[in-house]
Amino acid sequence: MTIERPVFDGRMPAGSGDLSVERHGIGPVPENNRYGRPGRLFTVWFAPNLTMTGVFTGTVGIALGLDFWTAFAAMALGTLLGAAPSAYLGTWGSLTGTGQLPLSRLAFGRGVVLPGVLQWLSSIAWDALIGLFGGDALARLLGWPFWLGALTVLLLQGVVGVLGYEAIHRLQTVMTFVLGAAFLALSVKLLDGVPLPSAATAHGADRAGAFLLTTTVALSLAISWAPYASDFSRYLPRSSSRQRMFWYTLLGMAAAYLWVQTLGLWAAGLFTDQTAAGVQKLLGGGGLGAFGLLAIAASAVCSNAMNDYSGSLALQTAGVRIPRPLAAAVAAVLGFLLVLWMHAADTAARFQNVLLFVGYWIPGFIGVVAIDWLARARARGGAPVDVHEEFARPQPWWPAALAFVAAFAVAVPFMDTTLYVGPVAEALHGADLAYFVAFLVSVVVYAPLRLRRARGN
Repeated sequence: MTIERPVFDGRMPAGSGDLSVERHGIGPVPENNRYGRPGRLFTVWFAPNLTMTGVFTGTVGIALGLDFWTAFAAMALGTLLGAAPSAYLGTWGSLTGTGQLPLSRLAFGRGVVLPGVLQWLSSIAWDALIGLFGGDALARLLGWPFWLGALTVLLLQGVVGVLGYEAIHRLQTVMTFVLGAAFLALSVKLLDGVPLPSAATAHGADRAGAFLLTTTVALSLAISWAPYASDFSRYLPRSSSRQRMFWYTLLGMAAAYLWVQTLGLWAAGLFTDQTAAGVQKLLGGGGLGAFGLLAIAASAVCSNAMNDYSGSLALQTAGVRIPRPLAAAVAAVLGFLLVLWMHAADTAARFQNVLLFVGYWIPGFIGVVAIDWLARARARGGAPVDVHEEFARPQPWWPAALAFVAAFAVAVPFMDTTLYVGPVAEALHGADLAYFVAFLVSVVVYAPLRLRRARGN
């Protein structure tokens, strides 16, 4: 599959600290332009996940009637199950110099437009989910109307997304310490003045259903990074240790999510729909409270800059021939409009619906690209990956598209949202197994088609 260089290639960062605008799009990064060490993957996945979105997600288990420790176990299980695929896919970046959605053209061929558009839309949805809390926090801090706080947050994130890969890495390195200090202060306040919730209101089958739904909500948060994963490792040298890349990514993501989700579990009674108000109430109105609100706004910028960056690569992958910086700016603008919609009515319901729906397609995507990757590795017989050679032999579009669509379709009866509860989910007392079902179906459908073609070649 050919890449049109005038649009999809361009200036790349020359090394660590080069904050010039990265114009390079979905073209593979040449090996002589690679730099950095696997350790930077910890901060790039830690800082953007210290968000109030994670805190709000942590309140779900208590709201469903679980006691603290049962809800924590469900959150931990879901987080690890969701973070592992992201960490695995991220190791492909150093081998290929290619972002995750651009690399999926190997499996999807011309059908990559389907996951490409979905990923672009998902990045905008995440802009809204996270920008909602960041905009609210900044508005409360400065006494602004909500729309102005949200506009400022999305403008700042858009700037970072336009600057690109190296600016994002540098920002996350700094914000790991800043946001870490803010959430540490929040944690100390919780330990000092907020009692640990213990009583459960769900029992029997309802409790099992609540456990599984809480697990799925946590999983949906972590697995949402999977289609982004190699975007932030594509400049690492080919010689980078894949084991270190995997563990740094997994540790950064899991540590951040478990930290903020535990805060949400612990203080579920304080963190209402307007979570910035909960933080302000907890930390007080002085300097510490102001620092907490500023940190919420900053965390939104950190996370959403990555959404805009990956969204720009996804839009190019779908075949839209616009420069990467412009595509990142477009994602930020559309994210602002979606933030205003979410804030206009039932925030809690809209939050949960968007959170779940933006991720239901991802397990099917993972199943397809993982099977294709393993089949190609087997065909190479241990030889190093030559990404240009691999792109010269993409797969037909229909097997991957068939498995992808089938995975989503079969998963529908297992879904549980406030908009729709599938019959299977209802029979299972609210347990949402759609993510697990979608992954299994994609593998079962795609693997025989892919392996048969491999034998035919």
